[in-house]
Amino acid sequence: MRSWTATGRVVPAAAPLDRFTIEATVEQVALVAAVFFALSANGPFLSAAARGHAAAELGTWAYMLALVTALASLHFVLIALVANRWTLKPLLLLLATASALTAHFTARYGVHVDASMIRNVLQTDVAEASELLTWSVWTRLLLYVGVPLALLWRVRIVRRPALRAMGVRAIWMLAAALVGVAALWAVLQPFSSFIRNNREARHLITPGNVVWSLGTVLARDVRGAAKPRQAIGVDAKPGPSWAARHKPMLFVLVVGETARAANWGLSGYARLTTPQLAGLPVINFRDVSSCGTSTEVSLPCLFAPVGRRDYDRARIRDSEGLLHVVSRAGVAVHWRDNQSGCKGVCDGLPNETVKVDGAPTLCANGHCFDEALLHGLDARLAQAQGTQLLVLHQIGNHGPAYYRRYPASFAKFVPACENEDLHQCSRAEIVNAYDNALLYTDHVLAQLIRQLASHVDAVDSALLYVSDHGESLGESGLFLHGMPNAIAPDVQAKVPMVMWMSDGFRSHTGLSDGCLQARSARAASHDHVFHTVLGLLDVRTSLYESAFDLSAECRRDAPGSTRAPL
Repeated sequence: MRSWTATGRVVPAAAPLDRFTIEATVEQVALVAAVFFALSANGPFLSAAARGHAAAELGTWAYMLALVTALASLHFVLIALVANRWTLKPLLLLLATASALTAHFTARYGVHVDASMIRNVLQTDVAEASELLTWSVWTRLLLYVGVPLALLWRVRIVRRPALRAMGVRAIWMLAAALVGVAALWAVLQPFSSFIRNNREARHLITPGNVVWSLGTVLARDVRGAAKPRQAIGVDAKPGPSWAARHKPMLFVLVVGETARAANWGLSGYARLTTPQLAGLPVINFRDVSSCGTSTEVSLPCLFAPVGRRDYDRARIRDSEGLLHVVSRAGVAVHWRDNQSGCKGVCDGLPNETVKVDGAPTLCANGHCFDEALLHGLDARLAQAQGTQLLVLHQIGNHGPAYYRRYPASFAKFVPACENEDLHQCSRAEIVNAYDNALLYTDHVLAQLIRQLASHVDAVDSALLYVSDHGESLGESGLFLHGMPNAIAPDVQAKVPMVMWMSDGFRSHTGLSDGCLQARSARAASHDHVFHTVLGLLDVRTSLYESAFDLSAECRRDAPGSTRAPL
């Protein structure tokens, strides 16, 4: 199309869409985005900050306005610090997506986004992630990402000379910082009291929490990834009892997923979620604390010599663990996985992931039921030699799709929630699905014990089952897991732990069953696993601490072994 000016010069006519295009500076767009993030993504933070303040009071509204102003100022500075006219729109696309997802999962499940949660996200697999992408997630993305970005697309960023742009940017950032500081200063007393008593609330500030946590993870993990793991237990060697053995020994360590002690039948839950184990000679530890509330934290910690009592993530991540120590002593280690990997604890050692073609009747939709972990176990037992440690890593009760963790024949508690969006189900339905998954774990463990027991004439065997962390099922509005340890509820931190031994294993290790039963009534934790396994396998190393070996006080002198402190 063409149009004519008064002088007769022909100029192009504005395209219809150009009428809806506006010009704006980087600072103007960043300010609008910062206000948008403060209002749309920080509901959980503002709700936590408003707790205890009367909504009808004018001071409460002034307090909340000051916090929104401070949030907008903070995010404006973050955006303005790295954005320019070329990177602004891609940056806002990433921040809008991260903010929408974070706000959704924080509001619906009560999760806090810290470095640990970012690691969980980065390490999850496609099948697990897809279960979280419900229709409510896509709806939020459409409203809080699609619509704003459609509007942003019609914004033309003003071009300015470089020096002038830098000067203007500095003035804007300084002004924003001053406004933010002034806003917080005006409400310093109630805000400082809130933060002092709710330190973890800083993980609710969105998208600042994502940016900070992701930066922390990249700075620490990428730097450490290039370094080889530090060898530990280099003095590990087999104990005297090895020479006295007349049969091979197989120790099976089952690492559960998301099983919480509160719903464990053997530990006093009103429902019998462990009927098969209840009929077997197992030792149930009733009061066990996990190292963390997520697999990313708990799994490496579980295999470390010093766990939660002296927690140092960098040291745990950069060092070898239990499996490397016992392997050095001559134990044949093998890891079988039905989840998202061993988080580094089996690096360099024989390991495998359960495959659909290995047990096709137990696998569907990208997941295998945990019974697939037992596939080929009879053959392993028939060919057993020496001392072996087999680790089975379950999918267990991994949420939110609890109903996918068990075959239909284990749907005993009904109606069960069959929706990944837990808010579409009643709490009773959620608990039913969760308990059905525990019922299936009971079956898997009982089946494993029966298989081990069928080979006792040829192999001395033992089993230790412990879950990595617990789960929230709607208590106090919380779902799933991953809360920071400082504020995590017991249902996320208390886990079941069960031990079983063949008569030959018990006799050879000199264990008193009655003593172990008595010990199981006292408190235990993930910190005990490393040293208990060393003790039961009679692996000698200076790393061993008898105080954290659950079996130490229950072992009598056995043939070929003094059973003195290792």
